[in-house]
Amino acid sequence: MSVSTHVLDTMRGTPAAGLEVTLSRREPNGDWTQVAHSETDADGRVRELTEDTLDAGDYRLLFATRRYFERSGLSAFYPEVSLVFTIEDAGHLHVPLLLSPYGYTTYKGV
Repeated sequence: MSVSTHVLDTMRGTPAAGLEVTLSRREPNGDWTQVAHSETDADGRVRELTEDTLDAGDYRLLFATRRYFERSGLSAFYPEVSLVFTIEDAGHLHVPLLLSPYGYTTYKGV
């Protein structure tokens, strides 16, 4: 299984370039272990968070939204966005994030 993301800044109507993204896996004891760390490209994408094959389990994408908005002189009500999801099957999973300083939404993409 592989994971990608695409972050769009809905306030500006542009891709959210330069936003830090961390992928972690939940261990059996409940702790999180970092699997990958990246930054969105000019198109707001991280096309593949890791080249390693991901096993079934619970994962978390953590988006560092405070730093992204502060670069533009804005404060962010949500200093980070944490998305927890379950990987069940092999293949590819795309997890987009639509972002503004005071809200966000996400969905399972293809």
